[in-house]
Amino acid sequence: MNTRLILALLSCIALAPVGTAAPRSKPVAKARTVQPAPVPVPPAKSRCAEDELQAEAQRSDEDPRAYLLRLAESAQERSRGVGVARLLEAAARDEVREAEAAVLPQMQLNMTSGYAGSHSLGRAGPHGLEGRAGLQINGSLWDWGRQRQLVEWRRQLAESAAAGRSSAAEQVALQTVALSLDRSRYSLQAQVYGQYVRKMACLVEQLQAITQFDQGRASELVQARKSQQQAELALASTQDFLKNAETRLRRLVGEPLPPVGALAAVMVRLPDLAQLQKDLVDAPDIAQASSQALAARRLADAVAAGQKPQVEYLGAVNGRGGNGRSADWIAGVQVSIPIFNATHEPQRAAALKRAAAADAQRDESLEAKSWRLNELHDAASNALDRARRITELLQSSQQLRAATLLQWQQLGRRSLFDVMGAEADYYSLRVAHVNAIYDAQQAVALMGSMGRGVLNQLR
Repeated sequence: MNTRLILALLSCIALAPVGTAAPRSKPVAKARTVQPAPVPVPPAKSRCAEDELQAEAQRSDEDPRAYLLRLAESAQERSRGVGVARLLEAAARDEVREAEAAVLPQMQLNMTSGYAGSHSLGRAGPHGLEGRAGLQINGSLWDWGRQRQLVEWRRQLAESAAAGRSSAAEQVALQTVALSLDRSRYSLQAQVYGQYVRKMACLVEQLQAITQFDQGRASELVQARKSQQQAELALASTQDFLKNAETRLRRLVGEPLPPVGALAAVMVRLPDLAQLQKDLVDAPDIAQASSQALAARRLADAVAAGQKPQVEYLGAVNGRGGNGRSADWIAGVQVSIPIFNATHEPQRAAALKRAAAADAQRDESLEAKSWRLNELHDAASNALDRARRITELLQSSQQLRAATLLQWQQLGRRSLFDVMGAEADYYSLRVAHVNAIYDAQQAVALMGSMGRGVLNQLR
């Protein structure tokens, strides 16, 4: 009887499922006519047959865009940085009201009480308890627009503070969206590596059964266990990245974290580059720089107007009682004409230079963002193209993987190294596909935040 055939039949009988009849032995006379065949790999139906049917991690059933909007808005409400920016905006609004109120008449009442006396030419005058009261009122009649420019200066600073609050909120929203995408990315990678681990465990299980009858293939078992350990290491690393992303996301949105969002296709559409370039001027940081530049220019105008003659109206009433009685009053116009002040010219020149510097800083920020936008657009386009190409490769890799495994298990025409190479190639392509999709989405989200905002893009 052929020895290798007997070993094959024994291995199939030993690993047959419970309740299944063992294959019948063929007559010896017929066995002599069978050509020698390699030892077949016994099927392992416990893990191998259910590899692709493993349950996935719990995922949110919510619409992906609504999911990201809810998380981002929740993070904005919780953010202390956004709260600080909101308080600074409110303070700037109060300063605007202060500057607007400065054009109204200013009234002041002064009252004093005490012991008073006088002495003149060696003779003592009256002395005793005395009370004094004075009422003053004054306001500007003509100041060359100085107060109006100061109001505009404060108003532009308030607009800058509002843009700063929007910028802080946008950064929190972008960070939340990016971490949510990373969380979804690593969750999918963990599923892929989990399937890879189970596939390698399946091969190890098969080889353990084979080596019971053929010790010459023990080296294949060692190689399979090594591949399984490498897959487990990749899974552990991915789980570490996932935990880190969840920890950072938990700081933004609080406890408990919602289920992982199904975000594999939420922002895979490449936006129009020309429209993105137009939206750059509406970005909160560009609006903040523009407001600061305009505020610096208004302050320079106010400084220049303050160095010109000022015309004010005034009125005052003063009275004294107790140690003699007296009263006096005055009402009229006061003109202040600056003749020489060495600080005026440096002060005005400094204000103009600050305005020019603010303009240049805004233009530099806009240009830098424009070039950065081009880079991100190219990166997103390349990532989407890479994902499309990997999808095509995955079809071929899956066919090669299935054929190689079949030839190794049943025909013996492929080595274990061919099988493990096909498996590694297939799962690495799946991970690469996940990375390409999420790289593109991260770039699209960042492009949106550079313009009108990532939340506006999601809406």
